[in-house]
Amino acid sequence: MSDLLTIPSARCRIWRDGPAWNGTPAAAIGELAFDTAGAGAALLTLAFEHLRAEGHAAVLAPMNGDTWHAYRAVVESDGSAAFPLEPVSGTDDVAALVAAGFDPVADYVSSRAPVPAAAEPEPAVPGVSVRAWDGTGADALLDRLFALAGGSFADKLFFRAIDRDAFLALYRPLLAAVDPRLVLFAFDATGDLAGFLFGLPDPVSGTAILKTYAGLRPGVGHLLAHRFHQEARRMGFAHVVHALMHVDNVSLRRSAQHQGVVFRRYSLFGRRL
Repeated sequence: MSDLLTIPSARCRIWRDGPAWNGTPAAAIGELAFDTAGAGAALLTLAFEHLRAEGHAAVLAPMNGDTWHAYRAVVESDGSAAFPLEPVSGTDDVAALVAAGFDPVADYVSSRAPVPAAAEPEPAVPGVSVRAWDGTGADALLDRLFALAGGSFADKLFFRAIDRDAFLALYRPLLAAVDPRLVLFAFDATGDLAGFLFGLPDPVSGTAILKTYAGLRPGVGHLLAHRFHQEARRMGFAHVVHALMHVDNVSLRRSAQHQGVVFRRYSLFGRRL
């Protein structure tokens, strides 16, 4: 549940049951819409005071309730158009957050890289095979993603579990934009799911977007990323986007190994109450 908060020239939405921040339950403020930085700062300060009066200990922003939904503000950009599923910020969002006493608490980047050559060697992960989605059984696909994502991301910063119905409502509409060749599954020798990769094409920029991947064994994520790059090359893409990586994640180092160049930076902001 969330509540809309408005003042002249600004509005936002408050979620009181956001994720934990370093062990402390946090509220979340999202859906920011400010006409000016001053109006935004006044609204965020008002939201902060409301939450403090209610006894909340911390607040995160911008975040639409949890990390499954839109969160993070763009803090640096090369000016290129947003890619599918990328968070988009208003012109005054960051200035309003800073003026209201919020500080960056987590930083992320997206990079753009040339598609690797076909001769690049494949990482060796014994007993693991990779298959692309065949385009059928959408609900079964989403059930697989839900089961694996909950376990794979449970130790990630600001993770909060959601139920199956909420997950399906979030991801089912995305399938229309997905090319099955860019949705990959890794299986172990027993046929159990060992990892997945969710990618999609961006028709505006002509790039393939590597949105999310996870593995249950060391090396599985690297193998999935390799297969994604090779499939992108076969599909005719010259570049890929490695999307929304935490700055401390191994995926950022691997992006740099693929000559990835950061073109957008984002921050999640927070304030202790």
